[in-house]
Amino acid sequence: MTILWLFLAVILGLAALYFVSARRYQSGDSVAIAYDQWTQDGILEFYWGEHIHLGHYGSPPQAKDFRTAKVDFVHEMVRWGELDKLPRGSTVLDVGCGIGGSSRILAKDYGFQVTGITISPAQVKRAQELTPPEVSAQFQVDDAMNLSFPDASFDVVWCIEAGPHMPDKAIFAKELMRVLKPGGILVVADWNQRDARQHPLNRWERWVMRQLLDQWAHPEFASIEGFAELLEATGLTEGGIKTADWTQETLPSWLDSIWEGIKRPKGLITFGVTGFIKSLREVPTLLLMRLAFGTGLCRFGMFRAVRKELSTSAMSDSNSDSKPVIV
Repeated sequence: MTILWLFLAVILGLAALYFVSARRYQSGDSVAIAYDQWTQDGILEFYWGEHIHLGHYGSPPQAKDFRTAKVDFVHEMVRWGELDKLPRGSTVLDVGCGIGGSSRILAKDYGFQVTGITISPAQVKRAQELTPPEVSAQFQVDDAMNLSFPDASFDVVWCIEAGPHMPDKAIFAKELMRVLKPGGILVVADWNQRDARQHPLNRWERWVMRQLLDQWAHPEFASIEGFAELLEATGLTEGGIKTADWTQETLPSWLDSIWEGIKRPKGLITFGVTGFIKSLREVPTLLLMRLAFGTGLCRFGMFRAVRKELSTSAMSDSNSDSKPVIV
């Protein structure tokens, strides 16, 4: 009986920690603070490696090492976006670059000149530490809602799983397209919600989504259909928006991320009891993510768009010293 009460006390304590320590979105600063903390304590990198995104397990999904699946995801995204057809030396903006895992692959394996941006100073510092001097990838702090680059700066804009942190998806879509050169390619991979316009969320689903937003500093999720419409609405695309649903290809990632904690017991020694508790508090969110993506409440969306030719006035603006404004 004593053991049972102890078990219940632990469960209740963890539940209290889970809700009390939620990382609710308040502003871009709250996102930066969350990622600074994750980066500085080293726990996320220890378990997830240098790629803070899901893995690609094939179609149909096959058993695969979690970290290998993450590397495979980058190569699959390159192929899906047809970036492997671009010449070496093409310039790439990696929006929400984390600690630079994707940026380094794009630079080393494809010969791209990569600029990675994140709102987290700690991530920039760690990305720089992990990147050898011979790799053509540089990193800086920047805000994806207000990019510091002028119009038509990059051949490619690349973004993995950063969209849920953006409070205004229309501004986010416009900024991604704005910095592309004419004919440049945007490739985005993101967590998306089911399109509630077609299939409204019930009370239980709304509660699940609230937790997924509050626990990881997300203001809201877009739907695949909704974000594609926002890209189209920028007036900067041509040839339509290509989309795909990679939910099944990425679905094993959620449980595999929990398994990483089990098969790497050295983490308990490395980070101690405090680190163990920090890791354990993420498990409910990971399970809710698996539930949401497994039942269709959430979907893993892929987006590809091409930047149309600049107008004469836009090209004139892009050559000025000030950051251009798109109207």
